[in-house]
Amino acid sequence: MTFESLNKPQRMAAWIPRIGGAATAPTWIPLTGRGLKSHAYIHSVQFSHHVFLNLHTLKFYCLPDNYEIIDSSLEDITYVLKPTFTKQQIANLDKQAKLSRAYDGTTYLPGIVGLNNIKANDYANAVLQALSNVPPLRNYFLEEDNYKNIKRPPGDIMFLLVQRFGELMRKLWNPRNFKAHVSPHEMLQAVVLCSKKTFQITKQGDGVDFLSWFLNALHSALGGTKKRKKTIVTDVFQGSMRIFTKKLPHPDLPAEEKEQLLHNDEYQETMVESTFMYLTLDLPTAPLYKDEKEQLIIPQVPLFNILAKFNGITEKEYKTYKENFLKRFQLTKLPPYLIFCIKRFTKNNFFVEKNPTIVNFPITNVDLREYLSEEVQAVHKNTTYDLIANIVHDGKPSEGSYRIHVLHHGTGKWYELQDLQVTDILPQMITLSEAYIQIWKRRDNDETNQQGA
Repeated sequence: MTFESLNKPQRMAAWIPRIGGAATAPTWIPLTGRGLKSHAYIHSVQFSHHVFLNLHTLKFYCLPDNYEIIDSSLEDITYVLKPTFTKQQIANLDKQAKLSRAYDGTTYLPGIVGLNNIKANDYANAVLQALSNVPPLRNYFLEEDNYKNIKRPPGDIMFLLVQRFGELMRKLWNPRNFKAHVSPHEMLQAVVLCSKKTFQITKQGDGVDFLSWFLNALHSALGGTKKRKKTIVTDVFQGSMRIFTKKLPHPDLPAEEKEQLLHNDEYQETMVESTFMYLTLDLPTAPLYKDEKEQLIIPQVPLFNILAKFNGITEKEYKTYKENFLKRFQLTKLPPYLIFCIKRFTKNNFFVEKNPTIVNFPITNVDLREYLSEEVQAVHKNTTYDLIANIVHDGKPSEGSYRIHVLHHGTGKWYELQDLQVTDILPQMITLSEAYIQIWKRRDNDETNQQGA
């Protein structure tokens, strides 16, 4: 196990520092205390491991002699264990294109870093990597002072999510890592605990379900509420829309009776204002039959076709157990970062079915002005978005895998991450994949496109 999973308060870990400042991968055992009968003391005598680090105080000790070691060459270890960022460093993160060199000799771009797949957690890895590349959210969590004094009720475990997410952000963006990848083990342990095992490490989960739960859980843990109190999560991702709903008469009723019912108040259209964290885009039904060459067609649909759901005109029927409704949607506020979730999976009583339709979308310059009402258009200056993250689901619904395309703001280049694998990718290749979750950044104040796509 690597040192990255050892941040347990008031425990000790055994380390073997290399002369000259850098450190080797640590050997460790969980320890308590440094006394004659402690595991640390016995371990130091049996295995000749003499340098130990208290993971709570970040102080080094030499055992069995039991004295504190003051040596600047050990700072590399404590910094990797608990990276810190100044306001100036955070402000410069998206302006730098400089590669960092890990202590094992590999080079990497901070932020474009692989995550270990412990068993079946690639769905969570992809979502965490996407969120780590949303600058305002990342910047908030890189600076622990932003949230360490938030008061929570006694016994509240949900704040653990906030702490672990902050730690993971600092490790992903650390320019002085030991290796060019990071373990998300502690973050995922917090997810399993706080979700009451709804999301697990050993069982494949759904990326959209996890994203929805995680954003709402973060918002709540930071002290946010549904209506009044905002947090960094709602500041970054929350938009609003109008939902128009009209009840439909039962389809089996005679036409005359239907006509009469439509005049009742119960069947008149109603409108409510609602907030959203992401927009669900519905795919057209995939064809069931092969073409004349006996090959299955992989259908394609333009992004703007499925965005029409939110133009305020397009109606969609929703069925419940007893009643049917017609709904239409119109956006009233566009957030700084807009999340699209493309609905690829449909569930019935027997199995989950995946729709393989390819969505054709531009990487930049997606203007959503036409989806706003006229009065909102007049006050909403910036409505153009550029893609910054694209999560892909490959394979069958229950056995598939996740990967992600992310834009590195400093270089303007795109990278594909699949757990530990990190490769660069051409922007035009991104649109060929079965996109599942996308994050788009709004251009503000006449911002220029940096992607060159």
